[in-house]
Amino acid sequence: MGIVSKPENSTPILDGIKGPEEIRRLDDADLVRLADELRRDTIAKVAATGGHLGSTLGVVELTVAIHAVFDTPRDKLIWDVGHQAYAHKILTGRREAMAGLRQDGGLSGFTKRSESVYDPFGAAHSSTSISAGLGFTAARALGYGTGDVVAVIGDGAMSAGMAYEAMNNAGALGKRMFVILNDNEMSISPSVGAFSKHLSALCAQAPAIGMDAVMKKAASLLPEPFRTGAARARQAVGALTGTSSLFEHMGFTYVGPVDGHDLPQLLSVLRTLKGLADGPVLIHAITRKGAGYAPAENSADKYHGVGSFDAKTGTLSKSKPGAPSFTKVFANALTDEAGRDRGIVAITAAMASGTGLDIFAKAHPDRMFDVGIAEQHGVTFAAGLAAAGMKPFCAIYSTFLQRAYDQIVHDVALQGLPVRFAIDRAGLVGADGPTHAGAFDIAYLSNLPGFTVMAAADEAELVHMVATAAAHDTGPIAFRYPRGEGTGVALPERGEILEIGKGRIVRQGQDIAFMSFGARLPECLEAAELLEAEGLSVSVADARFAKPLDVGLIGELARRHDLLVTVEEGASGGFGACVLQHLAETGQLDGSFAIRTLCLPDRFEQQASPKTMYERSGLNAPQLAKSALDGLARKQQKQPNKNVRLAAIS
Repeated sequence: MGIVSKPENSTPILDGIKGPEEIRRLDDADLVRLADELRRDTIAKVAATGGHLGSTLGVVELTVAIHAVFDTPRDKLIWDVGHQAYAHKILTGRREAMAGLRQDGGLSGFTKRSESVYDPFGAAHSSTSISAGLGFTAARALGYGTGDVVAVIGDGAMSAGMAYEAMNNAGALGKRMFVILNDNEMSISPSVGAFSKHLSALCAQAPAIGMDAVMKKAASLLPEPFRTGAARARQAVGALTGTSSLFEHMGFTYVGPVDGHDLPQLLSVLRTLKGLADGPVLIHAITRKGAGYAPAENSADKYHGVGSFDAKTGTLSKSKPGAPSFTKVFANALTDEAGRDRGIVAITAAMASGTGLDIFAKAHPDRMFDVGIAEQHGVTFAAGLAAAGMKPFCAIYSTFLQRAYDQIVHDVALQGLPVRFAIDRAGLVGADGPTHAGAFDIAYLSNLPGFTVMAAADEAELVHMVATAAAHDTGPIAFRYPRGEGTGVALPERGEILEIGKGRIVRQGQDIAFMSFGARLPECLEAAELLEAEGLSVSVADARFAKPLDVGLIGELARRHDLLVTVEEGASGGFGACVLQHLAETGQLDGSFAIRTLCLPDRFEQQASPKTMYERSGLNAPQLAKSALDGLARKQQKQPNKNVRLAAIS
């Protein structure tokens, strides 16, 4: 079974929907038809562009029901995470623009405030919706803003501490807001932890919990003192039957579980609650990720994130075979190291497949820990493992590691614990755009005392860095590597332990020196070829370490060249800034050489292909060569000794 079938001889309702106001004019039967059409349209749109399909298919009925019952955009609808919102985008005036989803200049793959008034809050990292929604709720109470607030949060996102902090605050404030828990038992990896078990228990007790909600509703209509007595009776029944939910203990009215694909039921529940609720309410909706599209439902990751595919069959577009991905190289190298060292353990935050640790888990299941979407906990958990004498590898995307910065500082660095950070998705990542760019980790780790910070130039270097991290027990150590396939270099049978703080020269010259930190090394080598064609002699070095710096190599390159250019896939304040500070502190900025520090520009780079994003950032080979020529020309204004042709490279 592929795409859901379209009713014959029917005029598409979706064609007449320009915004939610048209949805609210439909009767319930037409809303059911609209949901079917919306599912087909979403599949067709994502088949052309690729994207996060499964999560949206799971909330099609919820999307229709919310817009039918609530007065968006006056009522604020917040999606958590925003990749659930493709169907929402289609219904809110962006149907045609979906052709550019996640493309250069097109729609974001997440909710985005600048994109639409129907996106009141941007969300591309999880577990923020209840906090943001409570902010809108409190502002409304103070006369700023109008309307209800609806936050739709996935069960995976509910594993993060921030969601509980927000619910605790919301329950204490007691103000009217609606939280819809989209429970599909899955984020990217299957949901884990005690909270997931609690939801399963609530689902098993569905009839009793349904009655509990009815009792609450009936009790609200009673006069005092009968209302208080009824509430106490309901609590007593809950204690006896075990049907009280965690949410009720936090001050929420709990309703559910409800069938998230039964649109008439959803409409009835939302209409009733909109008319009666006077405090925070949580609606527990059971959904299926990828619902209504068999290829997605039958896929291991439910088509969480896919490239383009055939909508009729679900067959994914084939890419040309290439070098193994950095992620896979890391996972295989760590799995191999763990086979020799029982002290190695791996931690991921609900990204087992994304970080490659599903490979590790198959070989060493007892030493693999998925902590859920809880990066803060994951880092401190790793610190505890390190303090106990183990060798934890904490594999987290650069953009998500930002969420645990205090734990990195206080629980790891301050105590000098040897936690190993494997930082995936370093640099610009393409279609996911600025919310997922790994731009800041070089800067935010290099300023921490006692930290060792590495970056892999290619897959072989990554294997060496895994081995180096495994052997390093004198403090925290991190190594970063990009998304996507590697360069195709031959992989060593076993990683070598690198000397801490030592880089390498990979090409020798005398006029210009590129010093690359990380995966721009191939671009630096290509830039060197372009400059050699213009009669310039170029050295290229692989720094390997941002901390500690290879000060000997830096000094050598500075003394022997007219221009030193540092290159990195990170924001300002990173590797180049460290090099510049060292040269200034040691009195080497004496005018005998020029220096340029090339990094990501001071802006959030919008989504496009990685190549385009790096070109706009000035970090592809032609731009690197042009920057070097410009820097050399400025120096030669005072000491002309080269025939530099600035326009030769474009």
